[in-house]
Amino acid sequence: MEVMAALAAWALRLISRNQPTSTASWGIQAVEDLAGRLSPLAQVYLPGSDTFVQATARWSALDVPSFKMVVVPSVESDVAVAVKYANEMSLPFLAVNGGHGAITTVGKLQDGIEIWMHELNSVEIADDGSTVVIGAGALMKKVTDTLWASEKQTVTGICECTSIIGPGLGGGHGALQGRHGLISDQFVSMSVVLADGSVKTVSDNENQDLWWAMKGAGHNFGIVTSVTSKIYNIQHRNWAYSTFLYTGDKVEKLFKVIGQLFPNDDKQPVEILHLAVYFNNPDIDSTKAQPLVAFYLLQEGVTAVDSAYMTPFEDLGPVFTNSLGGSYTDLPTWIGESNDSPPCQKAGFVNIRFPIDLESYNATAQRLAYELFASKTQEFPALNNSLFLFEGYSLKGVKEVPSESSAYPFRQDNLLVSPLLVYAPAGSDLDNTARKLGADVRHILYEGSQRNELHTYVNYAFGDETMQSWYGYEKWRQDRLSALKKKYDPHGKFNFYAPIAY
Repeated sequence: MEVMAALAAWALRLISRNQPTSTASWGIQAVEDLAGRLSPLAQVYLPGSDTFVQATARWSALDVPSFKMVVVPSVESDVAVAVKYANEMSLPFLAVNGGHGAITTVGKLQDGIEIWMHELNSVEIADDGSTVVIGAGALMKKVTDTLWASEKQTVTGICECTSIIGPGLGGGHGALQGRHGLISDQFVSMSVVLADGSVKTVSDNENQDLWWAMKGAGHNFGIVTSVTSKIYNIQHRNWAYSTFLYTGDKVEKLFKVIGQLFPNDDKQPVEILHLAVYFNNPDIDSTKAQPLVAFYLLQEGVTAVDSAYMTPFEDLGPVFTNSLGGSYTDLPTWIGESNDSPPCQKAGFVNIRFPIDLESYNATAQRLAYELFASKTQEFPALNNSLFLFEGYSLKGVKEVPSESSAYPFRQDNLLVSPLLVYAPAGSDLDNTARKLGADVRHILYEGSQRNELHTYVNYAFGDETMQSWYGYEKWRQDRLSALKKKYDPHGKFNFYAPIAY
């Protein structure tokens, strides 16, 4: 009787009382089915509950997946249980960390099971201080702050509200990549739940073929519950940044100066990170109502950005400048990607990107892309909150890793560019307008690159790109990925994020 009472209490704790009868009936049966399988602290959320809404909220509101149930694992075995249960019920499933994957292919999952990794958020530093075990649900800020408190750091993204593991499965750019390589280059091993619910340790010594695939195309092969990652002593505590704000007439000059100072070769300083953004702010440029250009220059190991880097940008005549000194943990706040900043809010907006990797900036193409972005965001005011992002990370550590060593395909590319179309959902006409604008400005940059291959960063992908543009054009690379997909996911259970076709 005590066991039955405990089971009933557990079920009641997990199911919201304000659900529709049909949903509640299905949910009660599902909870009963799972009760004896999940760990005591695991949770299940069903539609109609506040917790379900929180767990299923997406950063982008376009082509979102839908779920009949959310399973919140408290231990790794719960993930395996959820996968096996979904398979038994013939339901699709999707693991979610930060919920920032905006690719449209996730919208093909309907009426499935979400496996919310939120509670698997531990960050445990090894006794020897050389590695850290990071749970899949740990977000960037927690990882950075935990390591920093122990005088350690590793390569992470700059946005505080995204996970480490999610971006790492697609390579993962970060401010320290010039020293250490991509996020995925830091991984020493990982624990992976496969499509059949089995659990594998994957590393350079175990399941080496899957190890290769997980570092660049990992979304296609399994659910990572934790990774062991390399960490480093803090080399420089100090960081500094300077911001320059320009009107649109400075576009060509700005990107020419960027190319001259940071030519994307072996001489590029590892301590420098530069970012640019086109954005609309009529309060500042009300006479023309043209997008402004913000340029961020960040430098490691100093309390103020060196004048040798500052002066060329000051000479361009910015309408506003600002400079600050601080530490690595300040970077998200400086560039507007802290937890309380707008990009970290799941406010119901559509956020779609159309990324392209470049070797260098073409000033003429930059002007054409700027003009199209300006004209369309004025013609369609609903798109006025959109941005155009240009990311220039240091490259030395990335290019020192052999390209064939992982599934990440584009180590020789130098710049990450992406229009980010932001708008409130308003129907298919606006969706199509935004899609066309994103595709058109990307095509301008592609033509300006004079390349015959479109390289797109899979973590930013819109969803209509080709497998080659996500994972590389070499035949051996495509053949290897397809063979591994057939081996580890023959029924396409992990086909909802930039899927590998076979």
